[in-house]
Amino acid sequence: MRLLFLAVLRPHTGNAVTAERVRVHLEAAGHVCILKDAFDFESPSEIANLITAEKCEAALALHLYRGGRLLQGLRVPFGIIFGGTDLNEDVNQGEKNKVMGEVLEEARFAVAFTESMKETAHVQWPHARGKIYVQSQGITTTPNAAFNWNTFLQRAEINQSADTLHVFLLICGLRQVKDPLYLVDAFSEWHQEEPNVYMVIVGPEVDPVFTREVKAKVQRAAGVRQMGEMAQGDLHAAVKNCFAVVNSSVSEGMSAAILEAMDLEVPVLARNIPGNAAIVKHEVTGLLFSDPQEFVQLAKRLVSDPALEKEIVANGKEYVRVHHSWRVERDTYQRLLRKLEGSLEG
Repeated sequence: MRLLFLAVLRPHTGNAVTAERVRVHLEAAGHVCILKDAFDFESPSEIANLITAEKCEAALALHLYRGGRLLQGLRVPFGIIFGGTDLNEDVNQGEKNKVMGEVLEEARFAVAFTESMKETAHVQWPHARGKIYVQSQGITTTPNAAFNWNTFLQRAEINQSADTLHVFLLICGLRQVKDPLYLVDAFSEWHQEEPNVYMVIVGPEVDPVFTREVKAKVQRAAGVRQMGEMAQGDLHAAVKNCFAVVNSSVSEGMSAAILEAMDLEVPVLARNIPGNAAIVKHEVTGLLFSDPQEFVQLAKRLVSDPALEKEIVANGKEYVRVHHSWRVERDTYQRLLRKLEGSLEG
């Protein structure tokens, strides 16, 4: 089957990584998957022309609003994958909510990463019951063997021996929903007490205005650094070398960075929000904090308690193996696509 797949494809963001993984799953089943950036299109009529030109028989969109709204009224069957901000943010805006409800009515199926995302969708759009499936993200990590941690530290202007350092990596695109500045002041104070702890913010500069704010703040903050986006393999290698991965987002669908850290056997400290609490069980698979002071307390505890670190890392690795299997994810998407094929035959 020839399939149009719409997603927001800004490089090195969670949605782009998810879209690429799903595309590989679908092509493995013999489908031709034409992946396009939703931001390149304004209206469903442009998508209708593309579908005719590319002879697509069905479509898939990642993000109910950004991708889904472009599929409204199309003559081909389509499915939806919830992104995160569609259910956490856009749902609170009347016009967007209405559009998303209409898109869901037309969709043959929708995929949520977690049970709580599915529940949110049910509450908003009761008519969608029965067509929403839960499939957590399948995780696979590919650290670049040629990556040099010391070079990374030099680029981050951290001029200390790697042996004595504790580097906390905050992986996120620079936009407000990720709240990269949430911990900066508290972390900086801690660094002044213990000069071998550093926080490095790594990720693409998504929002130019906000990026300037982040850079200005980080420049003034002792012990905090900011670096641009990295290729996936290098990022995975950096995670493997760091002490812990941090997530301080205001809202999340399902953070791939957290799951990848677990897979790479690195401890996770995450802000206690529903999307994070769905995958991080406090003191079992990671540590959850509710404010910057609690983050520092938990980070200090992790630094001083190797047994806790070891236990969290082992549990996290096992959790990802059991609940975030790449193979199970592949089977789910290949099975759901048959619903679109069924519509063509019917």
